[in-house]
Amino acid sequence: MPAFGALVAEPLFLLADSAIVGHLGVAQLAGVGLASAVLHTAVGLMVFLAYSTTPAVARAIGDGQLGKALAAGRDGVWLALLLGTVLAVAGFLAADPLIGLLGAEGEVRTFAVDYLRWSMPGLVAMLLIFAGTGLLRGLQDTRTPLVVATAGFALNIVLNLWLVYGLGWSVTGSAVGTSLAQWAMAAVYLVMVKRNAQRNGVSLLPSWRGIRSMTRVGSWLMLRTLSLRVAILATVVVVTAQGPVNLAAHQLAMTIFSFLAFALDALAIAAQALIGKELGAANPAKARLLTRTMTRWGLGFGAVTGALLAAAAPWAGSLFTSDREVQSVLAVALWILAAGQPMAGYVFVLDGVLIGAGDAKYLALAGVVNLAAYLPLLLAVSLSGAGGAAGLGWLWAAFALGYMAARALTLGARARSDRWMVLGSP
Repeated sequence: MPAFGALVAEPLFLLADSAIVGHLGVAQLAGVGLASAVLHTAVGLMVFLAYSTTPAVARAIGDGQLGKALAAGRDGVWLALLLGTVLAVAGFLAADPLIGLLGAEGEVRTFAVDYLRWSMPGLVAMLLIFAGTGLLRGLQDTRTPLVVATAGFALNIVLNLWLVYGLGWSVTGSAVGTSLAQWAMAAVYLVMVKRNAQRNGVSLLPSWRGIRSMTRVGSWLMLRTLSLRVAILATVVVVTAQGPVNLAAHQLAMTIFSFLAFALDALAIAAQALIGKELGAANPAKARLLTRTMTRWGLGFGAVTGALLAAAAPWAGSLFTSDREVQSVLAVALWILAAGQPMAGYVFVLDGVLIGAGDAKYLALAGVVNLAAYLPLLLAVSLSGAGGAAGLGWLWAAFALGYMAARALTLGARARSDRWMVLGSP
């Protein structure tokens, strides 16, 4: 439950930003949607900073090596700082051509470039948050990230309202406010990492051997995440051709999908920490039992969230925009998203299990296979020329049902074998 609260904080940032920006106009909301797609691609590719740190720390804890666990977390923080700085500078300079590649023009492109550029300072902070959170989760502490995330969410809303409406900074204010909140959260994690290291006699200087080891695991996780982000970006390209209304509605639907995904991912985070610890302690039978239990929870939690979303779909759009056409189109996408929630819960839990076991190579290769299965579905939607509610409906059917089905098949097949437990053993 603490992992759930911490995980939903980031999509709550996006929901709050969407609600605040959405009432500025359709062009502003569509622009933030495009910029968010690029930003989430960069952030998503770097999520390995948490996903490789958590199981590494958990396995060291299971093996009774606290110093090794803290050193892995420290190396993750240094790697996050290096990668974040490079990405932020590159993103600021390349914002306009990146948005141009997605096909945006006019006001939508202007707002997207503004939002993306002023989100770059927060990108460094987000990567530091990933690394710090990964350390604490590996130590079986999910409560502290909940406190930090809750405080950061509250600060984000206050800053965005003040900068967007109080100072009239439009979408730039939203990006700046979120960046400031993210840096406040990152500062808390940096202080905690420093105190833990000093208390246990662990040097604050990086181990380049440790960083190289994390990079090797991270490269497979990055490929796995790259396949996910390519799928999402390809979806954005298709929906951009359907017009600003569908693009705005898709941005809202994707934000809600992210919120629900992070909620379901609470079970995946539990899987990463618990599976890593049990395999580190050479207890594969317990790991298998935990996998079965969490899979049932994933299916059940997905069914509950799907039912709630289906009930809320007709009126959910009014929370984010006053445009009736966007609200109407959004409702169709949300009904389809609701239908796919049980399968999404199954997918996210097994994803966490295999990450916790260190089965990064299989996840990466499976991701490429899943993407290859999804792209023909996207092409069919694009060639159909459908627009309006029908166009967005078919697009979300391809994503929330077709793409998720491919992921469920590849992950389910691996989980039924024993190979992933051998990989996670000491």
